[in-house]
Amino acid sequence: ETDDTVNLKLKAALEHGVTPIVCVGEVLEEREAGLTEDVLRRQCMRAFSSISAKKAAKLVVAYEPVWAIGTGKTATPEMAADAHVLIRGEAAKAFGDEFAARLRILYGGSVKPENAKALMSQEEIDGALVGGASLDPKSFAAIVKY
Repeated sequence: ETDDTVNLKLKAALEHGVTPIVCVGEVLEEREAGLTEDVLRRQCMRAFSSISAKKAAKLVVAYEPVWAIGTGKTATPEMAADAHVLIRGEAAKAFGDEFAARLRILYGGSVKPENAKALMSQEEIDGALVGGASLDPKSFAAIVKY
């Protein structure tokens, strides 16, 4: 999806009372080129465009590095926390500091029982967007109980 499509879908979800989860994240080539911050800023700026803080009250954002989806690779807890700080900063620019402080930002890149505790111990990470591990009840339960 394009950034503009994400914005349109976000507006539609909010208009219809749906709690949207906007996923942002970079591909491997962007990370290796040192472009992660630029990519996340652009994605957030465009996703949040022309939306009021009042309308966005139910918004949830997930940092989901594309290079980690279904690959078994995951961002280090520190990498994820850094991305969350940046996302919260972009939310503050778009909606204000109070909104940004309340915004739930999840991590969603190959969360599994082996890394859930380390990721969730990061102050900036508010929860997990569990993908493939949710298909295995034992794995999912282990993540929930971390």
